[in-house]
Amino acid sequence: MTAPLLEARGLTRGFGAVEALAGASFTLHAGEVLAVVGDNGAGKTTLFRVLHGSTPPDDGTLLLDGNPVRFRTPADARRAGVETVHQDLALCGNLDTVANLFLGRERVRRGLLDEPAMEQATRAVLGRLGVTLPDLRLPVETLSGGQRQCIAVARAMLGNPRVVLLDEPTAALGVRQADEVLRVVRGLRDGGVGIMLVSHNLADVLAVADRVLVLRHGRVVGLHRRDAVTRERVVAEITGATTTETAA
Repeated sequence: MTAPLLEARGLTRGFGAVEALAGASFTLHAGEVLAVVGDNGAGKTTLFRVLHGSTPPDDGTLLLDGNPVRFRTPADARRAGVETVHQDLALCGNLDTVANLFLGRERVRRGLLDEPAMEQATRAVLGRLGVTLPDLRLPVETLSGGQRQCIAVARAMLGNPRVVLLDEPTAALGVRQADEVLRVVRGLRDGGVGIMLVSHNLADVLAVADRVLVLRHGRVVGLHRRDAVTRERVVAEITGATTTETAA
């Protein structure tokens, strides 16, 4: 049997007396969207920080392709093929799309920025995602929220990652813009990328996820195939009305 693309076994992380993660375990497969849901304080952010490499776990194991890995920094995760798109996007509004995609990793030729090469690469990754922008040289602050989110995803895809972590990708977006972002997520999944998506929006989760992981007080209290769970069941587990774990 093929090993999961990414696997967590018994991840724990405490902050003083607070146990933010308490033995969280799950698998993520290539070409799958695994949604992570839970109330505030459930452990979603801590889990993503562990996977992102910015917070080391106190205990537990991460495996990539069945091999143990340890991410001490975000750069470690990136080199292993794990990219993160944060909720704040970290875009520079006064810069254009090309400059934002290559910020901090600019391509240089003969001591000068290789603008043609960077623009060509930008068009290629946007085309791969099916994203159309009015002008690559417009400041990104002039674009819609959905377009800016797609730019952040495109930046993550420049390195051809195998795993993409998405933190609240449709937060503060209108219905049409959210649909645009979810279309991009489906495209990544269909291209074989493993995606973990944190979201408070259950409608978006149930529209795009293949499986749903429910966290409560740092523990996994539910893990479900999308086609085998209802919104009511997920809400009940989030709120603590039921804590019966379902394997998926």
